[in-house]
Amino acid sequence: MLLEFKTKNYKSFVEEMVFSMTPAPKQKGLDYSVFSVKAGSRSYKGLSTAVIYGPNASGKTNVIGAMDTFRSIVLRGSIRNADIASPNAAASSLELIPNCNGSKAPTEFSVRFFDDGLVIEYSIKADLGSFMDPDYPRKILEEKLTVNENRVFMRSDGIIVDLPPSIKDHVNKSIKRKTLKMLELALDSLTDTELFLCNGFKSIYAQELVKKIMTWFNNKFIVVYRSDDMRIVRKFADPKANTFYVEKTLTEAAREFGITGNALGYKSAGKGDAEDTILCSIFGNKLLPAEMFESYGTIRFINEFPLVILALKNGGTLVMDEFDASIHPMALMNIINIFHNDDINKNHAQLIFNTHNPIFLDSSLLRRDEIKFIERDEKTGNSIHYALSDFRTADGIRKGEDYMNNYFVSRYGAIKDVDFSPILEKVILGNEVNADE
Repeated sequence: MLLEFKTKNYKSFVEEMVFSMTPAPKQKGLDYSVFSVKAGSRSYKGLSTAVIYGPNASGKTNVIGAMDTFRSIVLRGSIRNADIASPNAAASSLELIPNCNGSKAPTEFSVRFFDDGLVIEYSIKADLGSFMDPDYPRKILEEKLTVNENRVFMRSDGIIVDLPPSIKDHVNKSIKRKTLKMLELALDSLTDTELFLCNGFKSIYAQELVKKIMTWFNNKFIVVYRSDDMRIVRKFADPKANTFYVEKTLTEAAREFGITGNALGYKSAGKGDAEDTILCSIFGNKLLPAEMFESYGTIRFINEFPLVILALKNGGTLVMDEFDASIHPMALMNIINIFHNDDINKNHAQLIFNTHNPIFLDSSLLRRDEIKFIERDEKTGNSIHYALSDFRTADGIRKGEDYMNNYFVSRYGAIKDVDFSPILEKVILGNEVNADE
């Protein structure tokens, strides 16, 4: 369960951006949206959903891109570029991360999450150089890990390893006490671009703890950047070459949605890799690639629904760019309600997405702290993030207000007047003048 994500000097977010999934103080109502868990002797609360609003080019996708980039860095264990390109170019080519207006400040990422009785916070600060400088000698300036509010290690000018009692069950069995020799071994092959978490700390101190953290990043922090470019990911069965699998769950869901009368399934293109798996519609004993037969909205829904299932089964945090595109609002409302349903969402799964659809600006559907906004300064180009709950009740922002109407009259900001008339008028009048000539 994600509690908080932070970033600084990531593209349009020059100043620190704090994306919180912790309930705001004094917010009441819609209690089914709030999870309560315990780590050690302390209790923690988290929100089950969040929706992000803002005009085009405000930086909404950069929030999701920052999460995806940090996830990619942690999973590969370094701030070197990835060998394989990603739909999120900044996740594989880190020279695209720094703000393009000449900022030379370090880039920072931090995530705080709850998993299996532990509250884990992990952060890095990295000197990536200037925008579009791939040859810059990158360096990790700071790296920190805490568990249940206790520092596990800190990397700055040097590295301090604490190993508090909160992780005693996850420390390597060979460790009876910390020694200087252990630290020397842990630092022996560590470079400026490598994460201590995934290298020396893992091998020398706490392999099980790092495995738990990496499993959360890999399986439970499900970040989908550019969902319109999403490839089918098979998580429930391993397709065999030239074998067709009818997905009963997907077919039932699609028929409930009313978007197809055909059975749906996956056909391996040969290698059995998720990238080589083709979604098909089945007609008797004939297969047809779904993209040739089904609508774009159908394909989007079928690609996304397994990720909803995965999040609900594993207690994951599903973060998607424009999750709602081309999908009917009634289906989206039902999915949101499922994440709010304690009888189904027993594993504390979360759904976070950005949108332009105002239908979710509804006080009976989402709490004020679940409604987020991104606004971009026209002069500096810098983005800022805030929640509806950040507005004081003295300003008239109360439960039961018409959030949608207030948003469209620019009461909350994060909206821009658009008028193409002068541009089109100039073009049309220009054509008329040319025609007369």
